[in-house]
Amino acid sequence: MTIQHFLSLLDLPPPDLRAIVNRAIELKSDPNLVRKQNQKTLGLIFEKSSTRTRVAFEVAMNQMDGSSVFLTTDSSQLGRGEPIADTSRVLSRMVDCIAIRTFEHSKLEEFAKYSQVPVINALSDTFHPCQLLADVQTFTEHRGDINGKIVAWVGDGNNMCQSYINAAIAFDFELRIACPEGFHPKTELTSQNNDRVLISENPKSAVLGADLVVTDVWASMGQEKEQVKRAKAFAKYKVTPELMSLAGRNALFMHCLPAHRGEEVSSELIDDVSSVVWDEAENRMHSQKALLEFLLS
Repeated sequence: MTIQHFLSLLDLPPPDLRAIVNRAIELKSDPNLVRKQNQKTLGLIFEKSSTRTRVAFEVAMNQMDGSSVFLTTDSSQLGRGEPIADTSRVLSRMVDCIAIRTFEHSKLEEFAKYSQVPVINALSDTFHPCQLLADVQTFTEHRGDINGKIVAWVGDGNNMCQSYINAAIAFDFELRIACPEGFHPKTELTSQNNDRVLISENPKSAVLGADLVVTDVWASMGQEKEQVKRAKAFAKYKVTPELMSLAGRNALFMHCLPAHRGEEVSSELIDDVSSVVWDEAENRMHSQKALLEFLLS
């Protein structure tokens, strides 16, 4: 039997992704509807620090009457050089699903290759698909179907930006990306999807008339030494109420958090009525619960 992994949004067909989002909304409304996963265990392997991702997965499993086991690379044999393939072979005989938060996406792919259970991308340097499930859920709750809408990404062409490119394909919306030269998302992603993805260096043109405006930190985990350089490069890409005023009348603002208030986004915008970042953060738990239910069932 083929094992269904979730390393990027494109691992699942659009109808399944929409079903997961709709199920997340349903479970948020009535948590008692969840399909229990008695005696099932989720393994969490994290190379990177986490708040929302880890707590969302652990609480989700608790509410499903399952359990979770948390490992860092330093607290496991991976930190002492055990091959990824060997760790995968061992752990996938003991747990029912594995979520991995790592730097190199290739590590996820290798782990999935040798795993006997579903592997979830809990964030890699290339993609962050779990966050996109929560983002689409949040937009749907506030504004209805994201199909046909305009989404503006302002800032670094990072893993979140690249996940939004995949989301534009899966959920059928227009994506405008505003980022400086040298910080674009992967060329193969944009060139394959130029019918729905537009890149410019002008935040104002990207945001104009948009239904959703999204940003992220300028220096992601592992890029802290580039902070000063990036701050200069992204100086005109700060999302403020003034920039948001160019978006559509009912536009929403999202940020996957943690945010650097005053850098990529002004503090007043995070707390503005157009901002749904707190719903977005909470929905990590509901959407990941729906994802786990889908993969474990």
